[in-house]
Amino acid sequence: MNRLLFSLLFILLAQCPFAQNKKVSLLFVGDAMQHKAQLDGAKTKDGYDYSQYFSLIKDSIQNVDLAVVNFETTLPGKAYTGYPAFGSPDAFAYELKDAGFDVFLNANNHCLDRGKKGLERTIQMMDSMEVRYTGTFIDEHAKDLHYPLIITRNGIRMALLNYTYATNGINVQKPNIVNYIDRKLIHDDIVKAKLMNPDIIIANMHWGDEYKLTPNKEQKDLAKFLTDNGVRLVIGSHPHVVQPLDIQKEDGDTISNVVVYSMGNFVSNMRAANTDGGMMVNINLSKNEDNSISIDSCYYSLIYVNKPFVDGKQRFQLIPVNQYETADGKEFLGATVYAKMGAFAKTARKTIESYWKPSPEK
Repeated sequence: MNRLLFSLLFILLAQCPFAQNKKVSLLFVGDAMQHKAQLDGAKTKDGYDYSQYFSLIKDSIQNVDLAVVNFETTLPGKAYTGYPAFGSPDAFAYELKDAGFDVFLNANNHCLDRGKKGLERTIQMMDSMEVRYTGTFIDEHAKDLHYPLIITRNGIRMALLNYTYATNGINVQKPNIVNYIDRKLIHDDIVKAKLMNPDIIIANMHWGDEYKLTPNKEQKDLAKFLTDNGVRLVIGSHPHVVQPLDIQKEDGDTISNVVVYSMGNFVSNMRAANTDGGMMVNINLSKNEDNSISIDSCYYSLIYVNKPFVDGKQRFQLIPVNQYETADGKEFLGATVYAKMGAFAKTARKTIESYWKPSPEK
């Protein structure tokens, strides 16, 4: 009898890890940039200090299993510059890592801003920081070894792809590689990804028209191409403003695919309309007993870039909008900034929800 009870207990314990661990929470954010005003604001006598940037949203980043950021700058090691040729201090990348980001996306139109040396040093720094990255590679050998980027969390195996529409007219120099948007290349990469037996394929696309709140035809066509070929999460960046979040469903409420056309800016000093913030996108996955993957939920939260002047210098801090749309938030931000945040949020919500009415922000 005792042996039977022990056997039953062993079976129950063996089943518990599946029930508990076969779930993954993901977070994606948009463009992490460094304009000159940001460089000036972070400069100290000892280097650069970005500790205030993410202090109010750090818990949201660290409380997921995998957090992904579009790293839209380079790490040249010296002679730091803002737009149009971005080159940022290493401290900025370290602060993103400290905030909780696990994966840096490098395939964007600014990845070659500081040329071959800038691309190579950026990759070398990320290796030394022990963060995962994808989209740019030192050479073909490195790409063959590390692409598609495979990451496993809680028993769920994910393949991450990353492509950019262009690199600001700067040509990549051999043997370096930048992943450009090319359907044949993408198709071949998806085939390669499937041979690696992932549970889900995620494509991170740097695409679209800057400052446009609606995706263009090319984005829509490419999104369909990706989902038709087995990509279930399509995550977009580049327009610097948010665009619709398309939750594609089948059989009622079952989510088949998610297309995020643009998350907008994560942090920047851009001043054009609707560029003073963006969205963080949370997606929750689970693995079923038949090894299929369910997209359990997808929701967004807005972030706004506050730019207070402290000791005569402009600083930057990301504000979680839904937590600061209060009387206390208005007092903290001041009436003018609070009103600007409200105007940004009104337009952003209308835009994001134009394809699908999501659950309330969490």
